[in-house]
Amino acid sequence: MKSGIIITAVTLTVITFTGYGQGIVGKLKQKAAQVGERTVEKKIDEKTGISQPGSAPAGGPKSGPGGSSAPTNTTGEGLVVTPPNVKESMAEAEVSFRTGMYSDARYALRQAMLGVEMEIGNQVLNSLPESVVGLPKKEGADQVTSMGYGWVGLTIYREYASGDKQLSIAIANNSAWMAALNMYLTNPGYSSTGQQNWKQIKVKGYKGIIEFNEGSGYKVSVPIGQTSLIMWEGINFATEQDIMNAANAFDIDAIKNKLGEK
Repeated sequence: MKSGIIITAVTLTVITFTGYGQGIVGKLKQKAAQVGERTVEKKIDEKTGISQPGSAPAGGPKSGPGGSSAPTNTTGEGLVVTPPNVKESMAEAEVSFRTGMYSDARYALRQAMLGVEMEIGNQVLNSLPESVVGLPKKEGADQVTSMGYGWVGLTIYREYASGDKQLSIAIANNSAWMAALNMYLTNPGYSSTGQQNWKQIKVKGYKGIIEFNEGSGYKVSVPIGQTSLIMWEGINFATEQDIMNAANAFDIDAIKNKLGEK
């Protein structure tokens, strides 16, 4: 009976959200785009060493009250990222709902959803190959992030590198990226430009596009299912065929199935 109450509550919440929350969904999709973009931008910042506007230069002094120089933090291991415990969150949601603390019940249910998504994301990450076209995975670069709102903003990221050659893969649920990619794939006008640096391709039967930029290298983007896509970026790959060989080294069907895409 308790489980039935929780399921009924969740169902009512989903129906209410679907009927009256379209504006909220739009905002969440914008946030998802920002989360996916920041994941890529962070990697660029780490490689270039360029500080973001308004931040103090790395290792430099900060200006304190009255212009005095304050020490810069040079130690600390940062935060430990621990996914929420799904069973504990569900139990907390049940207790909170039974006692009339509906806000706490909703928060606990969202934490449970976040825990499920993080677990699935980690399973996808762990299923990726340890090395690709002779490039080993880069230790410490793996990332799984999620906003916990039903796959909105889920991003799975891994890097492979050796010397100055690098391959990165990002698997994401990102409405902004999907919309832009679908324009390339479905609008004939996008295929009639003269001096183009992209073209349509297929990776293991999935339609996508490949791009090339002299500064950043190759990028291959492939939508999988209705809401997710995979992006590979290759730096210092010699030819188009080289980056295509790297993309074809991944089991796209397995990734799609783990994400529950159809």
